[in-house]
Amino acid sequence: MRRLLQTFIFVVKTRARKWRKMPQTAEFGSWKSPITSAMVTHGGVSFADGMTQIDTAGQEFADIVYWLEARADENGRVVLCSRRLGADKCESWTPKDFNVRSRAHEYGGGAFFVHGGTAYFTNFADNRIYAQKSPTSDPQPITPADKGWRYADGQFIGKMDRIVCVREDHSGIESGQTKEAVNTVVMINPQTQDQVILASGADFYTSPKVSPDNTTVAWVQWNHPNMPWDCTELWTAKLTPDGVEEDSKKQVELGDVSVIQPNWSPSGELYYICDSTKWWNLYHRKSDGSHNAIAPQEKEIGGPHWIFGNSAYAIDPQGSGKIAMTYGGMLEIFDMKSQETKKLETGFTSHNGISYSHDGYVYCVAGSPVQFHCIIRVNASTGKTDIVKESRPMTVDKGYLSVAEPITFTTAEDKTAHAYFYPPKNKDYEAPADTLPPLLVQIHGGPTSACQPDLNLKHQYYTSHGIAVLDVNYRGSTGHGTEYRNQLRRNWGIHDLDDSCYGALHMANIAKKVDANRLAISGGSAGGYTVLACLTFKDVFKAGVSRYGVAELEALAQDTHKFESRYLDSLLGKYPEEKQIYFDRSPINSVDKLTVPVAFFQGEDDKVVLPNQAEMMYAAVKSKGIPTAYVLFKGEGHGFRKAENIQAALDGELYFYSKIFGFEMAETPYKMEIDNLPNA
Repeated sequence: MRRLLQTFIFVVKTRARKWRKMPQTAEFGSWKSPITSAMVTHGGVSFADGMTQIDTAGQEFADIVYWLEARADENGRVVLCSRRLGADKCESWTPKDFNVRSRAHEYGGGAFFVHGGTAYFTNFADNRIYAQKSPTSDPQPITPADKGWRYADGQFIGKMDRIVCVREDHSGIESGQTKEAVNTVVMINPQTQDQVILASGADFYTSPKVSPDNTTVAWVQWNHPNMPWDCTELWTAKLTPDGVEEDSKKQVELGDVSVIQPNWSPSGELYYICDSTKWWNLYHRKSDGSHNAIAPQEKEIGGPHWIFGNSAYAIDPQGSGKIAMTYGGMLEIFDMKSQETKKLETGFTSHNGISYSHDGYVYCVAGSPVQFHCIIRVNASTGKTDIVKESRPMTVDKGYLSVAEPITFTTAEDKTAHAYFYPPKNKDYEAPADTLPPLLVQIHGGPTSACQPDLNLKHQYYTSHGIAVLDVNYRGSTGHGTEYRNQLRRNWGIHDLDDSCYGALHMANIAKKVDANRLAISGGSAGGYTVLACLTFKDVFKAGVSRYGVAELEALAQDTHKFESRYLDSLLGKYPEEKQIYFDRSPINSVDKLTVPVAFFQGEDDKVVLPNQAEMMYAAVKSKGIPTAYVLFKGEGHGFRKAENIQAALDGELYFYSKIFGFEMAETPYKMEIDNLPNA
């Protein structure tokens, strides 16, 4: 009887395993995952510049929304797309030999606008503006060739048949006459290609916006050494078909604040985002000249001006007084008449690139921790939400997806810092008992920027292979108010290092969710600097990967593009007066302190952080006999756009960790040479 019972139990268990696949036991890092590097780049797009646009010509064109798609499987080419309300499919506008990208400020943005059914865009190869009348027509240039001019933030002025935009003139640099590009606001005649300068003299300009009656233009400007999140100025001037009335130019007095994203209501009243309250909030300038914050909150609307074309709010063009805005990522409608705010439950938790159509719909780029970015359409009255375009179909089983957990932890000097933790997640595997996963600390770029908890396949690539991820918003990151953002002033290379280390140690020693002996750190650009500095000046991480990161701060101060050429004044101190700070905080000058493995991935054509930064650091680490690797991608700039290079960087990084931490990868699609490591 006992043997019969045992047989019965065995049969039941066997059938149960067939009905429900039991997880395999395998060490962290060695899990096989359907989320491959190829999945990251293929079968989906990213919404370039994170913006949507509606035709500005009025009701006749209200039912079409436009956006940009960056396609990794087309070598990172950016394509203008649209969809009409009720249409079965989206349309791609951009011919294969065009690429809709601006190079202004090097980071670009604001590369297209639409009026009267015609799309106007900046082409990356020649920097000219083109007009395209339909998805099947050939683009025609409307700006001169070979002038060294770059454009962004354009707007078509219907009554004048003119275009107002930012122009960045590089002709002086190319001829050797000037050291920096010259930035202006210009008005372009698209028929003759003639251009008139509307505003000049400041170092930088952004967001020129013309009032609905075409009589006034507003813009934001600032000068070195400020960055747009430090101190900017809002200006207006009277506009005519021939230019602006010079004596009408005047600054809107706001004080020492960061003002961004001006716009006009249909009745001609000026709106803008400002951090007078120590948070970026929306403001309204009345006709009598007074200013007031609209529904002020200890949350932020908008973010740092790294690229042109940002839009964190939009005003109903029909004049209802309703404003669509996104505070802390959530979409809201504020009614200027009733002074009431209504939150729109869209099913998403982040909303960016807001536009408002003449037929009462709000469009934006939306995301959440469990859904890929989408272009959505929201009925401003009812809140009904429809998906216009998915960045990729949701083909990944949720059993492989790790959901971000917000973390707040105590850091140096008893201060507070923030992060998102992603535990390992793979429904097919479980780790051996009493083991903890390696932790990969991810450092965002900027450094004046922030990480978000939206679903990101690059994070899921690691977590589904059994690697935990901690995405750190160190002091100096945006989204937590001006005071938090300004804590990094003169403290880059201090606070970001402390918060990265304290965050990792919090997860290992306090939360006890990761292996304290297998802590790694990874980041790109400014995040790459934090990686190299942590590995050099701290004793927390056992390995790291730098993607186009800064190794020598003096070299960055001496040789980078105009937009960031004085950024380090606020992050470190004035150069060359305080060059000792630059020397002391540069990892390249203290390589003797670096004792752990590090790998470098770099774009050959990077104009922001030149390849010699990675090459110097790599050579120094290699000469010490420390395991290291250097991968140079041809045809790539500051950030990788080509599918094969994105895949190589992801697979190469995981391969590097596997060799350093001693786990076997389930698959090795990419092997790279690791110096000073036998049998790698």
